[in-house]
Amino acid sequence: MRKIAIYGKGGIGKSTTTQNTVAGLAEMGMKVMVVGCDPKADSTRLLLGGMSQRSVLDTLREEGEDVELSDIRSAGFARTLCVESGGPEPGVGCAGRGIITSINMLEQLGAYNDSEALDYVFYDVLGDVVCGGFAMPIRDGKAEEIYIVCSGEMMAMYAANNICKGILKFAQSGKVRLGGLICNSRKVDNEREMIEAFAAKLGTQMIHFVPRDNDVQRAEINRKTVIEWDAKCHQADEYRALATAINTNKMFVIPKPLPIPELEGLLMQYGLYN
Repeated sequence: MRKIAIYGKGGIGKSTTTQNTVAGLAEMGMKVMVVGCDPKADSTRLLLGGMSQRSVLDTLREEGEDVELSDIRSAGFARTLCVESGGPEPGVGCAGRGIITSINMLEQLGAYNDSEALDYVFYDVLGDVVCGGFAMPIRDGKAEEIYIVCSGEMMAMYAANNICKGILKFAQSGKVRLGGLICNSRKVDNEREMIEAFAAKLGTQMIHFVPRDNDVQRAEINRKTVIEWDAKCHQADEYRALATAINTNKMFVIPKPLPIPELEGLLMQYGLYN
């Protein structure tokens, strides 16, 4: 079972990218579980046809500790399995605790030892590595492969570089490794070349360049992944290519985060601020 966490700047498209990639893997016949680690509990909606899944924390609040796996895990597109960690009420408590509680509960209920062996577990993680809770999937070895969703925008690259600092910290004492950057295009000037250069400096690869396409929004309006909404469209093939690239990936590294002046120099080099 491969254990993968998807990180990236808030709003960069992690949940959309994760769900569409998982749809591609599921279409290939892989058994995949997705664990949403965002208090908004929106990491699995496309796989579930737009349904809002009750989170682990909400279930525990309402029913106490006596819950079954079926109470917190739902079946989605192409036999995917979907879990939402949830979080505290806005402004109260630490959202990272929801991740910790959720993963511990899944372990106790045997979710990782399913009778049908899982090929993949994906963790869709909120934002940057901002606290121990959000870093838990890599801190405790729950995730061993990290993919960072980014774009050619300055703050997306800054966040990706910051996440690499977190990976570096935990890689020194564990198995976690960076599998690559996923460029979720924002149509920035020289974007593909810039992210390829950024990846090379980090010691990794741009594992796929996902072009910006309105079919993604159209699929979301229809509450589906792109592959389920229109299996023959070009964007569906892009997500299939990303799923294949992850499935066949053999390049896992300890990243080398860039000093900020070097990162800014890279941005300057590719003409964003000339």
